[in-house]
Amino acid sequence: MKRAQEVGPPGKLGDNVATMELQEFQQTLSEVLPPEGLSPALLALWWDGKGDWDKAHGFAQSDKSDAAQWVHAYLHRVEGDLSNAGYWYRRVGKPACNSSLADEWREIAAALL
Repeated sequence: MKRAQEVGPPGKLGDNVATMELQEFQQTLSEVLPPEGLSPALLALWWDGKGDWDKAHGFAQSDKSDAAQWVHAYLHRVEGDLSNAGYWYRRVGKPACNSSLADEWREIAAALL
């Protein structure tokens, strides 16, 4: 994993210390623990990718950044709570997503990496 300095003011999309390519991030899902240095939003996506919605939701809820709120919206879509998902999409200024969950996961991950 490549290291990069934090970019931009806190709370902006893509605000994370560790950077890697999407494919590399997806490959880490075979590991027991996530890579070090991920933002709470990327940790939430990682745990969702592992099938642990509760842990993913905890990380998304623990951070007030735009990135975490976007992931929070996605997670409520995964849960099937579209009303709650809509609330979080509106908070982050994103339209509700209509693509597949897998496509949205990849879109968010790629944007945040």
